[in-house]
Amino acid sequence: MTEKLPETMAEKPSGKISHLTGQVNYFEDFEVGAKMRHARGTTIGEVENQLLTKLVMNTADAHFNEHKMNRSPFGQRLVFGLVTGSMVIGLASQDTAENALAELRFDKFRFRAPVFHGDTIYAYTEVLEKRSAEREDAGIVRFKHWGVKHDDTIVFEGEREVLIKRRSHWCEQ
Repeated sequence: MTEKLPETMAEKPSGKISHLTGQVNYFEDFEVGAKMRHARGTTIGEVENQLLTKLVMNTADAHFNEHKMNRSPFGQRLVFGLVTGSMVIGLASQDTAENALAELRFDKFRFRAPVFHGDTIYAYTEVLEKRSAEREDAGIVRFKHWGVKHDDTIVFEGEREVLIKRRSHWCEQ
């Protein structure tokens, strides 16, 4: 059984997609518990899958051998999981990393359902934690990201910590 995104997160946004886009995504702007649906989706094509899969030397038939995969339970080639994860993080970055100084940690990655060429992926994020950093001009935010297909099937989830600028130190007053 495939798991679907909870109704509260799957709602289509009205008006402005995310209040965090633009100049309001400094450390001070993130609130623990806040959830967002990111503005864009992307359709994963063969180019993305083949390029990254080959660059990292992943030689699994599931990604390259159409003939063999046509006879598999999936009936076609699969998109490499790290392509899916990278796309989700990328889609979330406009809202979560526009004022980032560094990516600090990626953790708890789970690939929950298959993704195929032609599937469209959307990203959702929840702010899990905020804390001070060793430097006073930034703070650390921990996010949980979900990637879902166009039918709201969850295909990816993972956590990420980002060092984000503080407005008090980086903006003109």
